[in-house]
Amino acid sequence: VWIAPPSLYLETLAVDKKLRNFVRVGVQNVYGKSSGAYTGEVAATMVRESGGTFAIVGHSERRTQFNESDSFIAQKFYASIEADLIPILCVGESLEEREAGLTYAVVEQQLTEVIDTSGIKYFHKSVVAYEPVWAIGTGKAASPVNAEEVHVHIRQVIAKYDDQFIPILYGGSVNENNVGELWEQHNIDGFLIGGASLNPHTLNSIIGEITR
Repeated sequence: VWIAPPSLYLETLAVDKKLRNFVRVGVQNVYGKSSGAYTGEVAATMVRESGGTFAIVGHSERRTQFNESDSFIAQKFYASIEADLIPILCVGESLEEREAGLTYAVVEQQLTEVIDTSGIKYFHKSVVAYEPVWAIGTGKAASPVNAEEVHVHIRQVIAKYDDQFIPILYGGSVNENNVGELWEQHNIDGFLIGGASLNPHTLNSIIGEITR
């Protein structure tokens, strides 16, 4: 289990003796520079020094609400690698892009921007999370078949560079009712859980479905 709390609580959880033996702790976002006058931002090096082991980059809310571009996200990805953090790179299409049949093209662009910036050697140190924007916080998860199809496409894009295995997570309205069927898909290696993780009972049920 990996936990990404608000950055303010990172160090408190990272040093918790009850957690650190079986839980990784990271952050929901980092900045793409290690130093400089970037008021209010948190550098990847700071996260590492505070006990964090991973960083989520490219979350759909960062892309849409903060207008983060693919190239800017690629900088955050590379900064995380340089700080010895594991980047969790989020990719996914909006509802409009999905309806226009652009899902594969959008996801491929988001992936290749990062791979071309960091190099496939560094990309091997990451985790990818497919989180369709239209499923975030809406209660409308991708069907297991659709999610699997996109995960297969992600593997095909990465395979153009190298065939080394990279874990691919699914995120988007995951709950205790749909996680079992999603988990049965061959190319879904885990889950990026948002709203459901705020309820301990729901999260425990999800973990139970995966581990039983």
